[in-house]
Amino acid sequence: MTRSDPLAPTRPLQQTRFQRRLVQAGDELVRWAANPWRRWSLRLITLLMSFAIGGAVASISGQLGHSDPIGALLCVLTLEWAVRLRGPLRRRPGDRLPLQLVDMARMGLLYGLLLDGFKLL
Repeated sequence: MTRSDPLAPTRPLQQTRFQRRLVQAGDELVRWAANPWRRWSLRLITLLMSFAIGGAVASISGQLGHSDPIGALLCVLTLEWAVRLRGPLRRRPGDRLPLQLVDMARMGLLYGLLLDGFKLL
């Protein structure tokens, strides 16, 4: 059955159990990270893991040689996605942990890529 008017309002989608569990997992992580030391360690782990991923992506694409444009495209798309994800996270009230983790992941990936780029100079 098709609709005659594509701009007609639609019913909201039903939340699945998976979606509810994802929201619960995020809330539990924020509760767990209420301790300042846990929060710092979580941000540092995110920064270092994304730094390692950035270095690995640059090394692998550089080693293969023919997949450099594809690796660069994936990295640019990932960084752009993180920048666009930042807007709704900034407007969301409450804890800023998800925003901080996205920022740390973005910085680590970018620094990992830049470091391997400077190795080639």
